[in-house]
Amino acid sequence: MDLLDPDKIYENLKTKRIGKKILVYDSTSSTNDVAAEYAKNKNNDGLVVFAEEQTVGRGRAGAKWHSKRAESILCSIALTDSKINAELLSLTCAVATAEAIGKPANSEAKIKWPNDILLNGKKVAGILLESKPSDASNTYVIGIGINCHQKKDSFPVELQQNVTSIDLESQTICDRIALAKRLLTSVDHWLQVAEKNSKEVTDRWRELSVQLGHRITLLYNGRKFAGNCIGIEPENGLILQLDSGGVRMFAAVHTTVIM
Repeated sequence: MDLLDPDKIYENLKTKRIGKKILVYDSTSSTNDVAAEYAKNKNNDGLVVFAEEQTVGRGRAGAKWHSKRAESILCSIALTDSKINAELLSLTCAVATAEAIGKPANSEAKIKWPNDILLNGKKVAGILLESKPSDASNTYVIGIGINCHQKKDSFPVELQQNVTSIDLESQTICDRIALAKRLLTSVDHWLQVAEKNSKEVTDRWRELSVQLGHRITLLYNGRKFAGNCIGIEPENGLILQLDSGGVRMFAAVHTTVIM
């Protein structure tokens, strides 16, 4: 079993900000909750919490994250002084996660806004961005879950047609330590890019998006909207050409994509 070892993740990890301190828990309630406690200290900027197992892991909108012990990458990153806003941070983390997963079995990881990463049209990873109250800085916790070793029957029956793992798609066994290193390196790189040139992030997001140019339906603050996805705006979110006429932007924090 390829248990995560902080010393092996540290080894030759060349990052400027992310992963300066790495903690690995055998089991915890939620890595986001642990990272949030550390984020109360501004000196813990860039700290990363991994867990082999989460007892109450959660996804967006309170959804449960399904993962047995040592099957996934389950991690959270504490940012105690973010230089970018939540919308751009969400885009940045999606691009970074997709690039870290890469192209197993020649299937490039793609982004489904706002927080899913897909392989062959099935969800392989998810991102949960949570802002935390702070007196002096913009504090966020970035939760990232990547399915690695799951088999088809690892997932609830109702999810099996829509979710997958790297092992399933690549027909090989994912090296979780190597993936953890790629993930931290990618997040570190794209955060630096986002602070200097947000257009580079949004351009890469557009290349990886499965929704750009397609008709989608979403819920925004409980109201349903449908239209053609025509772009992304790093300050305000997804841009739709509405079926009802006009153009509107939708912030990720208040939006759920239905189809």
